[in-house]
Amino acid sequence: MYFNIVGVFGCETMVKPLFRIEKEGLIIEEKYVRSILSPSRIYGVSYAVNPYMGCSHGCVYCYARFTFISAGMNPLDWGRIVFPKINAPSLLKREVRSKKKGLVLLSSVTDPYQFIEEKYQLTRRCLEVLSRYEWPVTILTKSNLVLRDLDMIGKSKDIEVGLTITIVDDDVAEVFEPRAPRYSARVFALRELSKKTGNTYAFYGPLIPVLCEKDIEYVLSDLADIGINSILFDKLNIKAKNWISINMAIDQLGIDRREFWGKVRSPIFWNRIKRKVQEVSEKLRLHVVFCY
Repeated sequence: MYFNIVGVFGCETMVKPLFRIEKEGLIIEEKYVRSILSPSRIYGVSYAVNPYMGCSHGCVYCYARFTFISAGMNPLDWGRIVFPKINAPSLLKREVRSKKKGLVLLSSVTDPYQFIEEKYQLTRRCLEVLSRYEWPVTILTKSNLVLRDLDMIGKSKDIEVGLTITIVDDDVAEVFEPRAPRYSARVFALRELSKKTGNTYAFYGPLIPVLCEKDIEYVLSDLADIGINSILFDKLNIKAKNWISINMAIDQLGIDRREFWGKVRSPIFWNRIKRKVQEVSEKLRLHVVFCY
């Protein structure tokens, strides 16, 4: 399944909070919601299911923080506050009975396997509902926690799984993707998924200028070695005030702002990156679809 990662906040209206706790510097506020199966504007995808609002990975470049802006929240709180939608599985069970069957994306504006999923298991329970009613699903995550659900994923031809691959250098990832599993964990997850299900792809992006250009051939070679030949590639997109947290990150790493933003804003630079990806992917016999 090829799609551009632009989520839909939709009609998932938040209602009364249950309780608020702090864990590992993260505020977790449980919520009830009124709906969970949201119509999607993503090409080829009928619905999105987002079991959480917000994402504990805290990736500085993430523009899904527009959901916070839409809710009247500070976009800089992205990665600091997460709202588990604790009635999501029960709502989903009701909604799949009343709506026309279609492809469901888990998830469009959050990571369905962020670390708090280990406790809440909202994604697993939603996946159980979708599997029981034989709805097709495409999963996109940065987390090797997805391997926990191989018992369901491996049995179904209707479940596709993608891992997002972004930053190879762990020191850079620590700043840009503070709570997300590191590159090696994601590659391992892709390898295991590839062994046990043929329905696997990689989302390579966003490419971070200055910091990640040198790793293109390395990443694509790893994906080829695993046997992943379906890849989406995307550039860094500046949306929903993510430039503020990006500036904090590049300053922390000592990257020159002028060089960084010069490349971000340069069509010539992104065309050069595209040509580089095309050249390497052709050599490795990889099928790459560009999101820009």
